[in-house]
Amino acid sequence: MDSIESLQWRYATKKFDADKKLSSAQLDVLAQAFNLTATSYGLQPCKLVIVTDQKVKDQMVAHSYGQLQVKGASAVLVICITEVDEPFIDSYFKLVKKVRNTPDEVLNPFKEFLIDSFSNKNTLEIEQWARSQAYLILGNLLTVCAHEQIDSCPMEGFVPEKMDELLNLKSKGLKSVLLLPVGHRSTDDFMAQLKKVRKPQQEMISYV
Repeated sequence: MDSIESLQWRYATKKFDADKKLSSAQLDVLAQAFNLTATSYGLQPCKLVIVTDQKVKDQMVAHSYGQLQVKGASAVLVICITEVDEPFIDSYFKLVKKVRNTPDEVLNPFKEFLIDSFSNKNTLEIEQWARSQAYLILGNLLTVCAHEQIDSCPMEGFVPEKMDELLNLKSKGLKSVLLLPVGHRSTDDFMAQLKKVRKPQQEMISYV
């Protein structure tokens, strides 16, 4: 399918076929898509936890307001944010230098600008910025899922603190922000048969 057909095909899957599993190759495509998504300044303040263990997925239901998608999906992608401080920014520029062999005199002004900028933000402001990057990642993953014919259901409805505890994220310096159960739709998911509801394109888009 082309891009538009793929987007027409996708919907927020409410019931997955628990017997149909994604292959390791399919999960790797999603992992690569996560890592290749654009983020502000290229800093990548997010990390991905891929949950495939059925016992863990079963426990996730209680922290997702009873939503069974996390249980029935082949995997649950947990998009997390991490702390952004001077060492984090410095490590990014070390990577840039390693990959591109960019001279320090070129990198340092931008690095110093970012360190100064983030040092003037409070923790809440930095977390909000990082969360914005998580939503960029989610949007890209939804598109890649559609292109790859992988069903998905973006989820904000869960208790982050409980999910962090279940997945032991605090010890890794992570906070869960978004969930994306992925897999294959069940043949009796009533949502799959419903027409997509979107406002007329002419009402939503203008040209200048």
